[in-house]
Amino acid sequence: MVIVRLTIAAYAAILWTAITPFAFALSLDEAKAKGLVGEKTNGYLGAVNSSNAEAQALIEDVNQKRRQAYEDIAKRNRTGVLGVETLAGEKAIQNTKPGNFIEGPGGWMKK
Repeated sequence: MVIVRLTIAAYAAILWTAITPFAFALSLDEAKAKGLVGEKTNGYLGAVNSSNAEAQALIEDVNQKRRQAYEDIAKRNRTGVLGVETLAGEKAIQNTKPGNFIEGPGGWMKK
């Protein structure tokens, strides 16, 4: 189990840096800093401000890449995707910069 957690954590760190979408004018870091998107507990991005179409496109792209990575990690480690998503969500929230949004029990909140 420890090896699985370490493997998942390593892949999450790689994924974190690898999925910054360069095709969008709005980067993930910019979208977070502007309060448009935030990290959810399930390992995916969510829209803090759903009225921004560019942020919505960014969320869809990043979440698609994350989903594929989570499925790959789960398959390699012979574990469920839900466990990978949950651990990735915990790590993403831990790594979120102060002032950016995270999903809390009552909705979006600044870290």
